Amino acid sequence: MITPRYKYLEVLTTAFVVILLVSNLVAQKVCQIGPFAVSGAILLFPITYIFGDIFTEVYGFAASRRAIWLGFFGTALLYAVGAATIALPPAPGWPNQRAFAIVFGFIPRILAASLIAFWAGEFANSYTMARLKLLTNGSMLWTRTIGSTVVGQAVDTTLVVLLTFGGTVPLSILGNMILTSYLLKVGYEVLATPLTYLVIHWLKTAERSDVFDRHENFNPFSFSRTVANED
Repeated sequence: MITPRYKYLEVLTTAFVVILLVSNLVAQKVCQIGPFAVSGAILLFPITYIFGDIFTEVYGFAASRRAIWLGFFGTALLYAVGAATIALPPAPGWPNQRAFAIVFGFIPRILAASLIAFWAGEFANSYTMARLKLLTNGSMLWTRTIGSTVVGQAVDTTLVVLLTFGGTVPLSILGNMILTSYLLKVGYEVLATPLTYLVIHWLKTAERSDVFDRHENFNPFSFSRTVANED
């Protein structure tokens, strides 16, 4: 179970939510990186999967589940407040209403696609990470950090592209968008593996925690407290 004795869990959870929110704010800009046209979210969003790995590996699935739900509701709140603020009439003489609406205005279809894809992808990532840890008995961390990202990003990327653009662009373009974004995100995780190793090792030592989810209820909608298994 998640207990107050952890020194850094709340800080990490807060950082996870902040990174997620900033990623959503910058996602509307399309950037050119080499031959690829990608969303500005590519700079930060893949880091949320590294956080998911850290939560699951060090603190267990329950900690990751809590962070995912906090991120989900935080993002939904960002969208709701952004829409409400845009709807309010601007003060006389304030010239930036249109620019504000462009930055903070989220198209409902994109909003729904982002929330669904984030939720499903993060839970797929965390579940895979926890199961692989049990399967490998805690060895070969790289198989979990990369393997969970391969699964989680496949779910996230496929859903967000299909839900956002399905029915509006040809299937060949949809497939290219999914593949390009997916490979960039997985490549990001692979390159970050040494840093992930260092952070996880340091946290396990600092927190004296290495949770194995042997008796965890992996239902994402279950918030019952379970006994953490630490080896």
